[in-house]
Amino acid sequence: MTAANAVEAVFRIESARIIAGVTRIVRDVGIAEELAQDALVAALEQWPESGVPEKPGAWLMATAKHRAIDLVRRRETYARKLAEVGRALEDVPPPEPSDPAAGDDIDDDLLRLIFTACHPVLSTDARIALTLRLLGGLTTEEIARAFLAAEPTVAQRIVRAKRALAKAGVPFEVPYGSERAERLSSVLEVIYLVFNEGYSATAGDDWQRPALCEDALRLGRVLAGLMPKEPEVHGLVALMEIQASRTAARTGPDGEPVLLADQNRTRWNQLLIRRGFAALQRAGNGPYALQAAIAACHAQAVTYEETDWVAIATLYRQLAALTPSPVVELNRAVAVSMAEGPAAGLELVDALANEPALKEYHLLPSVRGDLLARLGRRAEARAEFERAASLTRNAREKELLLERASRTEPEPDCEPEPEPASEPDSASDSPSGSASES
Repeated sequence: MTAANAVEAVFRIESARIIAGVTRIVRDVGIAEELAQDALVAALEQWPESGVPEKPGAWLMATAKHRAIDLVRRRETYARKLAEVGRALEDVPPPEPSDPAAGDDIDDDLLRLIFTACHPVLSTDARIALTLRLLGGLTTEEIARAFLAAEPTVAQRIVRAKRALAKAGVPFEVPYGSERAERLSSVLEVIYLVFNEGYSATAGDDWQRPALCEDALRLGRVLAGLMPKEPEVHGLVALMEIQASRTAARTGPDGEPVLLADQNRTRWNQLLIRRGFAALQRAGNGPYALQAAIAACHAQAVTYEETDWVAIATLYRQLAALTPSPVVELNRAVAVSMAEGPAAGLELVDALANEPALKEYHLLPSVRGDLLARLGRRAEARAEFERAASLTRNAREKELLLERASRTEPEPDCEPEPEPASEPDSASDSPSGSASES
């Protein structure tokens, strides 16, 4: 590995900790990121000649902190910060590049950075972009590509997010009490949204984007390590671990979706399932824990036919009572259809027909089409699948729905036969609460 490659690899791993450590000094995530980038440039200049240090992460941290200290001392705009922290910095000698920074301090700073990047003062899109940039180590180009957005748009979103945090005077701290619960909810939501986009891409040519799932999983694991006594953190990690275990089985040789009923379960990652079950043991009874328990029901079934749909329907009923939403109800309808029959599920789905939140939601007609097909109402099912295909922005999903529609064309001069209930194209185990599963 060349020195340049080593710099890139180490920085990708350590960038979040470096930015967090520097933010504690300068109290501005935008400036902290610039100083971290300065340390990266210094490494690119020095390491090819001096060699990669024994502890490269500590070298980058020390270099970035030295530059932060110099900035605080030098710029008049940091006079107030100099008065607050200057004396302490004078008394403590800068760490040697080969010495690792104190682990506890870094972890505390990293936790502060997570809560800062996911502050509710920012829009959801801004929180996602800033989190992936600061904590995921992704470039603006990578974020734009992952979410199918224009790179200038994402860059502007990140810049505005940093300015908004500075303008609002968001403190670099971990909140406590009721504010902590509110902020933690925001943090978990951002990580969850990133994972969902990777698990079932909303648009584009790819059915899933595993790299985003991996980034979300890494952030979730970090958060669980920093907040071991927060049950919902473990609930989210459990959910993501178990869902991610199916990644290899969810697509075919050409990237086409493979639905749950047709997946080769020997390709499910048993290590991730075990990790998910271990995290579930530490989770409470919150929304993420309940969704993780639903995912666990699927993971425990050796075959699709052995799935405990009664238990899944019960868990969705509990989830609906805890966090009522039309999407959860749609999921519950799928589970009920498997436990009690398609007619029972269709009754619940039809009750959601006028929900404003589901007006453009392609999975509503997709689920309805599946239930109608299972009841032998093939012409109606075809129309629903075609409508669902017109609503989705994902090319792979569109192909799947149109193919499903073509298979539900009634045979001429033949009485339609109900489709078997054992192989629906919908199943309620998607992490986003969507009713279309693979």
